[in-house]
Amino acid sequence: MALSGKEKQWILNNREKLSVKKMAAQLNVSEDEIKKALEIKSPVKVRKGFYLILFLIPVFFFLILEAGLRIVDYGEYYPTWNSISREYDGLNFDIGKRYFHNINKAPNSIQDVFHKTKPENSFRVFVLGGSSAAGYPFMPLGSFSRYIRKRLELMYPDKEIEAVNLSLTAVNSYTILDLVPDVLDKEPDLILIYAGHNEYYGALGVGSLESFGRSRTIVKLVMKLENLRSFQFVRNIMGGVVGMFASEDNTPSGTLMARMAKEKEIPYLSDTYFAGLDQFKGNLDEIVAMIKAENVPLVLSTLSWNLKDLSPFISEARNGLPAAKEIFNKAHEELNAGNSKTADSLFRYAKDLDMLRFRAPEEINRIVKRTANKYNVPVIDVDSLFCSISPENIPGDNLMTDHLHPTLRGFQHIGNLFYKKMSEMNYLPEGKPVIADPEVQDSITLARFHFSPFDSTVAAFKLRLLKTDYPFVPAGTAPPINSVLFRNNHIDSLAYNFAVGDADYEPTQRQVADYYAKKGDYKSYIRQMELLMSQFPAVLGYYPSTINTLLKAQLFDEALYFAKISYKKRADAFNTKWIGIITLAKGNIDKSIEFLETSVKFKADDAQVLYNLAGAYSQKDKYEKALETINLAIQYSPNYQNALNLKKQLEEVVRGK
Repeated sequence: MALSGKEKQWILNNREKLSVKKMAAQLNVSEDEIKKALEIKSPVKVRKGFYLILFLIPVFFFLILEAGLRIVDYGEYYPTWNSISREYDGLNFDIGKRYFHNINKAPNSIQDVFHKTKPENSFRVFVLGGSSAAGYPFMPLGSFSRYIRKRLELMYPDKEIEAVNLSLTAVNSYTILDLVPDVLDKEPDLILIYAGHNEYYGALGVGSLESFGRSRTIVKLVMKLENLRSFQFVRNIMGGVVGMFASEDNTPSGTLMARMAKEKEIPYLSDTYFAGLDQFKGNLDEIVAMIKAENVPLVLSTLSWNLKDLSPFISEARNGLPAAKEIFNKAHEELNAGNSKTADSLFRYAKDLDMLRFRAPEEINRIVKRTANKYNVPVIDVDSLFCSISPENIPGDNLMTDHLHPTLRGFQHIGNLFYKKMSEMNYLPEGKPVIADPEVQDSITLARFHFSPFDSTVAAFKLRLLKTDYPFVPAGTAPPINSVLFRNNHIDSLAYNFAVGDADYEPTQRQVADYYAKKGDYKSYIRQMELLMSQFPAVLGYYPSTINTLLKAQLFDEALYFAKISYKKRADAFNTKWIGIITLAKGNIDKSIEFLETSVKFKADDAQVLYNLAGAYSQKDKYEKALETINLAIQYSPNYQNALNLKKQLEEVVRGK
């Protein structure tokens, strides 16, 4: 009797449980029939193999596609670090392109650098955050990281201080989360984080033009896939197709954050509002956990805002809640009545009701504090500090340039607060500072803080552009900027051209220095060159050009100062030459000989060095050695009249002995 299909399947299902004899007995068939049925391959195995093949086909396709795209050099790769020079690395200038794909110009890093190999005597601090941490609109020189760096340099002159600011405009906790593993690889002694304003509209934020949705898992996966050329290929094709059918771009012109704000109306206590908080909470928790796992000291910070002097951007009564401007006006009524505490609460409520979420909600600061407490991490309270030093204890235009970016003095206050916490937690370099009094330290730091009239004008122009465009004024109503207002003098003109054109920061700053030198304003010239040397420590060429300029102006003490700094960074024929020559003129013969002999080792045919070295030898009564040296000078420069004259004098002395 032939077995039915159902009986054959039963046999296959029970082959591991029952013997052939028992299955034959139950089905009342011969054992040969059972054995014949067992020779049939399991359809289940066929299905598994089929699904495996289906899975492998696209995998192999994308592997082949990825390899081919790499061979033809398709797509882009944006590593975290770039080699700046033989000695220095820095954050990739184009790192912003890793996170921004839907805007024309991604934000750039502020070009801070650090040694490729960490020096033994160094102290390395990394700063992470958005535009406020970067120092907008005073960046790169006006950030709180610059205050910290300058104070550390002044208080610990024997240490190699590296305060590296990795902050970018219009980024949020996703970017910090992405950068932290690479930061930890660079042996930081301390990490400082000031972040939270951009959770809604910063790159990958829940309301951003660059958003991939609200799932942190998906967003993190996308960030990992960004370096795959095949992923970029598919993304670009999809973007091109969408672009063919997209309507004309109506994105406001304003700031980068304004252009990034896709979901402009995010009501208080809405799903999107809570999604932004959950995003920040999850990312910050993961960031702090990673840093703590590596035992790297970390300091977090609360945020502050312009509460008193900025009316809400988008005000509308929604979901049973009042309009933001209604509460803002009540806050001013309470303030005028002398009720500052009530006014403060109302100003904060009005800020949270503002549906354009350019300012972080109050809950962001609570998340920072709870996370710090969970991991036993120190936190500075910038919000409380700014309240304490503001009229009526409510921050406004006194400390804020706009809605959330501090003034230059505000950034310095933040730097000082971070420094106090670093001192309290013993997070400072080993050893004692040269000055013990914290107030004196702060005073000296402010006096030596690098910030120029050029930078002030650039910042003023940035703020003018910001406040005359969306969202400070309705879209499309921005008045034209009168460039004449920014061309009062040559420095202002350079600042204006830099702010509106494609000029790079460093060459423009050099033009400023050259202008001061041509005017004979060497005090300003020196200040400008010190600024450049501080901002771009990898550019050692600043030193010989500065020394030559000062020598031409017969400012020998100032030239010696820069020659010694240059020598400390890297000894060469030039700096040892001028240290030797100027030291000789000051009468320190032994030190002069030491440096001039070193210069000769670098460059044996410099007749001017040999001439001065011969003079130094003669002052130590080493006349034969002096004569030998001056003959070398004449050999390399036969018409060197001073050398010829000195040779005659030395020959007479030697003959007379």
